Amino acid sequence: MTPSRPAVLIVDDHPLFRDALKAALQKAFPDGADTAEAASITAAMSAVSDTRYDLLLLDLNIPDATGFDGLVKLKTAVGDTPVYVVSATEGGEAYARAQSLGASGYLPKSLSSEDLSAALVTALDGGTWFPVSEDGGLDAESEAVAARLASLTPAQRRVLNGLSDGLLNKQIAYEMGISEATVKAHMTAIFRKLGANNRTQALLIFKEATSAD
Repeated sequence: MTPSRPAVLIVDDHPLFRDALKAALQKAFPDGADTAEAASITAAMSAVSDTRYDLLLLDLNIPDATGFDGLVKLKTAVGDTPVYVVSATEGGEAYARAQSLGASGYLPKSLSSEDLSAALVTALDGGTWFPVSEDGGLDAESEAVAARLASLTPAQRRVLNGLSDGLLNKQIAYEMGISEATVKAHMTAIFRKLGANNRTQALLIFKEATSAD
């Protein structure tokens, strides 16, 4: 059941669109929503470590993210909390890729305020919301890559996120509070699941899965 005042984190570096989302939330929930804002993935990661939100609204085009890797990082951090992509990028492939990487919805920035508010009600009611698109979704190869990434456990995703950030094994171990031996064990499992032989190949597969192209 949706709380009377849902807690929503808006991750977008454009103040005007953050204001538009807050206005849409106000229309959707006349009693108000408790909104917080972050202008980067780094700030968002800090926010979700301190606060439990009912919904995250994520812009893809944000300074410290490339393609969909910000979505992967946030989903790894928040678990079952729904993340909705809010983006000017439109098309069946983008919608399908977001869904394959764990997004619960995709809100094009071209939506009318009425449709945006309706979608936000759906989001906070635990539903999914993806636009209907006449063009195709992911091709078979992209679907296979996305499925391999989806097969990783939360801990394995955190290790892979650390790799994509250029961290060393000991740095990943420190951030996760585990030993370097455990990090290496996770990497072995990651390589097996992704079909990679080394870190470089694993990162290439990750980049392919999270690409917005």
